[in-house]
Parts: sequence; C-alpha cells; structure tokens
Amino acid sequence: MNNSEVKQRSIEIMVGLPHLSAGKLLERARALQQPVLVSANAVSRWSLRQGWRDWSGWSTRVLGNATGLHSLCLDSAGFSAMTCLGGYPWTIDNYVSLAACHPFRWWASLDYCVEQEIAGDRDEVVDRISRTIRANIDCRQRAEDRGIAATFMPVIQGRLPSDYERCADAMPAIIERAGLIGVGSMCRRAIHGPEGMIAVVDHLDRVLPHRVRLHLFGVKGQALPYLIPFSHRVASIDSQAYGVAARATARRQGRSKSDLMVADCMEHWVRVQRDRLRQRPRRLTQPSPAVEPSGPRDPWACAMAEARRQMRELIESGDLDHDETTIGWIEQWAADLYQD
Repeated sequence: MNNSEVKQRSIEIMVGLPHLSAGKLLERARALQQPVLVSANAVSRWSLRQGWRDWSGWSTRVLGNATGLHSLCLDSAGFSAMTCLGGYPWTIDNYVSLAACHPFRWWASLDYCVEQEIAGDRDEVVDRISRTIRANIDCRQRAEDRGIAATFMPVIQGRLPSDYERCADAMPAIIERAGLIGVGSMCRRAIHGPEGMIAVVDHLDRVLPHRVRLHLFGVKGQALPYLIPFSHRVASIDSQAYGVAARATARRQGRSKSDLMVADCMEHWVRVQRDRLRQRPRRLTQPSPAVEPSGPRDPWACAMAEARRQMRELIESGDLDHDETTIGWIEQWAADLYQD
C-alpha cells in the first residue's frame, strides 16, 4: 500500500438501478439519497420488428425521472452487451450522445470486460485490454467534441494486477487528467489471491498518481472491510446485488418479484453496506504477484503471438477500430510472418 500522504476518507456506496421507471424502487432510491448508477441498457429502446431483439436507440425521457436523486452516473453496460449480444449494439458516437443528454455526475468509457466467461484465454484478455485502451481514447475525444470531458471517467481493464497498470500506462494523458478512473472486471473476482480484488487495488495504489482515485464496478459487499485501508484510493463502489436477493426472496415466498420487494431488498442491502463501512479495517497479507505466462517457443505459435501483438498495436493506435473483428485475419497475418 502507498502510505505517503494517506488520508482516511469514506468509500461511497452507489446503488445500481436496473431502470429509471417511476415506481417504488426509484422512490426508495430517492428517499435513501444514495448515489445511483444506471447502465446504458436502462435507457435503451429495443425492437422486435425483425423477429429478434434489436437495439433501436435511446429512450431519454426516463432520465427526467432522475430528479431528486442524490446523483446519477452512467455505465456503458459492457458485461451485459458481451454476454447477451456478443458485443455493443451501439457505437461510441451513440453512447456519447446519450452521455450528453443529461448532467451525469460521471459517465464511464466503453470498455471490454475480461471475465472468464468472456475472455477464456490469455490472448483474448490482452486483446480486450487493447480494445479498452482505444475505446477510452475515442470516448475522450468525442467527449471533448461534445463539451462533456469534465464528467468523463476512463475505465481500465485486466485480469492480472499488472494488466491494469499496462492499460493505464497506454493512455497517460487521459489518466493524468482524470481525478477518478473506473476499474472493470471486479464483480466476479475473488477478494483474496494474486489476481484478487485486493491485489489489484494494492498494485494500483502503488503505481497510479496520488491524486487519482478509483471506482470499483460491481464489488461484493463482503469486500468492504478489506477496502477500508485503501479508502484514500477507492472513492466508490457500486452493486446491484440486492436484485439477486430479491429474486431469492420471491422464489422462497412463492410470489412475484414486485418493485416494492426489490426496493425493500435494496434498502436492506444499503444498510448492511453502511454497517460494513463501520467495521474495523481488515488487511490482507499480499501474496506473491501473479506472473504473466511465458511466451511460446514453437515457431508457428511465435508467429501467431507476433500477429496478435501487431494487431493490438493497430487497434490502440486507431488504425483499426476498437470493435473490429480480427479473428479471421490473425492466422493469415501469422502465415505471412512465418514465411518471412
């Protein structure tokens, strides 16, 4: 942990809302005066005209329902987009236009999550880090064009703690301007271990500029006592875990999951997290750093690795789009390198 100039601060608990429709859930969030995070899905319009669920734009009128909330932040819905659709249905221009529609406290960059179910091997993890880097750069540029750069929050991605450092190092100007950066792929991550949440936070605390603080996406409430020692670095977390509790309650009681039931579960969850923040800080002895797997030795595997490296450079530089499909190119690219 970076102990220089450490100041004890409080970690802010943000409530993830699945929608902004008027009702008991939104009323309760307003009454609790807890900061709120919504994903782009919450303001998306979908059409079944083609026979399948097709994204058809934003329903920005619901943003008017945010009146009276403590604050409202926006996330790009990357994990949902990847798991349900295989990619983003909206472009960066679409997304930034949404961010410009409302005075969000902050809005997060598009990013490419690397959870195991999305990125099953090391190559895919590193590919998605490159895509995240480019998406951040493009979002920042569009934000400047739209005059909303002040509320833009860059997002870094990784599997190993050092991955996040590499992601941040690839866009130093963006990181240096940001007072707050988002840390993705946290929601399914263990608290402990060399790739655990605390290992990631501890590593970032050592390498990031002192003034930069972190928002951790989708953090389990059980992690809060372990995060308290990093409250000088961790500004906020968010979660929608209460929704899982509401589904379990509805199933156990044999009734439908009403908006009121979800609101009650949300309020209970918030109170539990507040209690956890009052607990005695818990510190973990950090394990040996996770080591990146060594590179291939087989000539063909080396050619494939070099083709991927060059492809990532093109994505990060903007010569290829962040969402460009490159799988079909890599073997041909590697074959050319192999013959050379």
